[in-house]
Amino acid sequence: MLDSIISAAREAGEAILQYYQGETEVYTKEDQTPLTQADLAAQRIIVKRLETVDPDTPVIAEESGVPDFGERKDWTRFWLVDPLDGTKEFIKKNGEFTVNIALIEEGVPVLGVVYLPAKEILYCATREEGAWKSEKGGRRYRIHSQKADTSKPLKVVESRSHRSEEQDHMLAERGITVGESVAAGSSLKFCLVAEGAADIYPRMGPTMEWDVAAGDAVWRWSADNGPHDSPFTYNKPDLRNGPFIIGL
Repeated sequence: MLDSIISAAREAGEAILQYYQGETEVYTKEDQTPLTQADLAAQRIIVKRLETVDPDTPVIAEESGVPDFGERKDWTRFWLVDPLDGTKEFIKKNGEFTVNIALIEEGVPVLGVVYLPAKEILYCATREEGAWKSEKGGRRYRIHSQKADTSKPLKVVESRSHRSEEQDHMLAERGITVGESVAAGSSLKFCLVAEGAADIYPRMGPTMEWDVAAGDAVWRWSADNGPHDSPFTYNKPDLRNGPFIIGL
């Protein structure tokens, strides 16, 4: 299953890069977030592949709309797809956009794939096998992380697009001292914490379940013994998430 999902993410990434090289027309959705043809092309590829690999499991994908809660409230297994996470980073052409695919079972992301097509970096995780990384088509290797030691200044990875003074106040209220800040785009921030390149990832602004699920899987299953605790729950009546800190 994992290899099939990785293949789907890579194929979607190739489609995204076809748009990345030239001028990209940008549309604005009702929620005022950007949308490009690359988002739609990647989603078509992923959804089609999931229909082949796992036809009996429903899919929630960012650009397809969300079924009413009455329809999905009894789902125990479903896919969450963000075909192009970090559309702003895609538009800015800084390479820090990702393809995110996650499988949710009983409210837990048991499989997650995060792929950075512009850099050919892949992160993936399963409940059974832990978290892994590969670069430029090389062999996958295990990644590990520890919970942050808040008695020391921490290395904080932050969004390039969403940093706020409110976030700084939240960290101060938690007694967290920032020793170093690193900016990164999309769900790459989860992965940097999962591989130990950063201590925590705080976020005050809103996110959706499909934004976080694959990165959450990589973080959860990067622990050495059992999963890390996570602030996220899935298949909520409203798929929006509140503020969070990953790494604690």
